[in-house]
Amino acid sequence: MPRIVVAGGGFGGIAAAVALTRELGPGTVTLADRRPDFAMGLRKAWAVFGIEGLESGTRRLADLDGVDFMQGEISGVDPTARAIDVDGHRIAGDALVIALGAQQAPAAVPGLAQHGINVWDRAVAERARAALAGLSQGRLLIGVFGMPHSCPPAPYEFALLARDTLPAEVEVSVFTPAPMALSVAGPQQSARLEALLGMRGVRFLPGHRATEVAAGVVRFAEGPEETFDVLFGVPPHRCPTVLVEAGLAEVGGWMKPHPRTLETAFEGIYAVGDCTAIPLANGLPLPKAGVFAHAQGEAVAARIAAQLRGEEATATFSGEGMCFLETGRGEAAKTFGSFLADPPQVTVSSPDAATMEEKREFERSRLAAWFGH
Repeated sequence: MPRIVVAGGGFGGIAAAVALTRELGPGTVTLADRRPDFAMGLRKAWAVFGIEGLESGTRRLADLDGVDFMQGEISGVDPTARAIDVDGHRIAGDALVIALGAQQAPAAVPGLAQHGINVWDRAVAERARAALAGLSQGRLLIGVFGMPHSCPPAPYEFALLARDTLPAEVEVSVFTPAPMALSVAGPQQSARLEALLGMRGVRFLPGHRATEVAAGVVRFAEGPEETFDVLFGVPPHRCPTVLVEAGLAEVGGWMKPHPRTLETAFEGIYAVGDCTAIPLANGLPLPKAGVFAHAQGEAVAARIAAQLRGEEATATFSGEGMCFLETGRGEAAKTFGSFLADPPQVTVSSPDAATMEEKREFERSRLAAWFGH
């Protein structure tokens, strides 16, 4: 019986593990992750703004049908043996899918961990919600402290939901080091989102590269500082240290698999999701988003299954996908298109209630397909 190892239980890892199990049969896939469960990133905003709790969208990884799950810290990767070390236990396979996501590094910005709230960590959702509950006036500042980061539209989603939720006496501002809200979409499409922010009363600050956070203030490489009463921070993201130590990524860089096949330089090893950097024709990286990791995981699963059956592997990652952007008032927009086209073809839609329902169905349908309930 073949044995496939999947390192990481996020979008890409789950999609690969489930698809491989359906192709090759139960008991052929071992998935390892330090967390016991999975919840989509959209749940963080819902929990912070009191829309829905984390619990109803959380599923145990042990409930993935036919997949062997091992919880533990992945402390080592041996690319020559297609193996990982999990809490002292080595697991090797005929193929290895690396889907470890991005490692958050709030300590990379002095003072961020002490004075800001990392809303990209679902464990602090209640702390963030409590901070908003005590904010009847003053300033909520939402900041992107490094690029690239997971789910590029989400900082603006947080800002719009905050504006929809908080009293008018609270000023809501959002900053980014990028020159525009969504660089991958280009100036024209990005301007649509920036116009929406302005219409809803959110102050947008592009080109703001934060260098330091102190009590009640963020300082930047250029320009005046910004004060805050509550700071929601998107911390810098890094490739997981274990992958750099294994020689699968350079220090300060990301894994760089083939953009279409997701194959690495090591035979039988694939990389998907946020731990990778897929270059686009415009020089920017593919956005770090769950929908892309999902599609990459399924493409890799199809390739592995075909190879194990002695068939030609033809499945590839198309580069097509979308990200939802909740805008408040029961509506959502989405950024969608063909990201691997030359140049990338990306559109930002107008918000409406139908897209908000599509976002909810996106979560429902995938959880049902993966976990069966």
